[in-house]
Order: sequence, then C-alpha cells, then structure tokens
Amino acid sequence: MDVHVTTIRAMPEDARLVKTSHGELTLEEIAELLPGTGEIMQSVGLAWWKCAYAARAGNWALASYFARRVRGLQRKLAIVRPKYVGDLEAFEVERLAPVLAACDGGDAASFERAYGAAVDRANELHVKWGKAFIRWVLPDKPPTDLDLDAR
Repeated sequence: MDVHVTTIRAMPEDARLVKTSHGELTLEEIAELLPGTGEIMQSVGLAWWKCAYAARAGNWALASYFARRVRGLQRKLAIVRPKYVGDLEAFEVERLAPVLAACDGGDAASFERAYGAAVDRANELHVKWGKAFIRWVLPDKPPTDLDLDAR
C-alpha cells in the first residue's frame, strides 16, 4: 500500500488553496474535515456486522460486498492515519483475504473460522494501539435495514 502525499510545507502558497463554489479552503482546513479513526472504524463495524449476517443467510454476494467495504475503509484509514499502515496491510492479507475467499466459495464453515479469527485479531490490535477499552463483538441480532436473504 504505497502512499505518497506531498507535504503541505513543500507546496507553493497558491497550491495550498482549493477553490469551491462557496469560496476557498486551505489544505489544512480540508485535512481537518477528514474523518478520524473513530468515524472510519464505526463504519467498519457496521459493514463487518452486516457481512456476518449476510453470510449466515447464505447471501455470499452481499457478504463479499461488505467484506470488500471493510477493506476499502481500512485502506482509507491507512492514508489518514499512516501509523497503522503495517497492521492494516497485514490484517488485509492475513484476515480479510480468508474471509473473502470463504465468501467467494460459499463456504460457511471456513467463513465462520476466518471471521472469528479476524475479530480476535482486530481486538488484539485495539490493545496494541492503547485502545483496550474497545472490544468489538458481533451483535446478537442481524441488521434490520437490509434484506439479507440470498438472491
């Protein structure tokens, strides 16, 4: 996950402003508007919850969609919080890839093993990064905002 971002200090002054239909914003102002780790991880948690229940309903396409959604959100997190890049890259390869493979194969037993291992690793990473008070658990009930039945 090679990310190259030109530092703002190295840019000419006129390149630090972005024109919008409502005026100009500095790159610093735009950076402050980016979602933080909490906002991104809240979206990850929702997608991860939906992934599990879609798989349990046999809707592998939907489960795969939500697993890919988690991957995309975590890639964005790696950009806005580069200190997590190494752990996020490893998580994608070691934990998300097996979940996606199980979805692609429609393999419920492999999915449950891979999903559980991913949850365990995510919670270990919360501890590693000083957030031991965050322990993700799969809600007891499926989400009600989607039809999870297989198509």
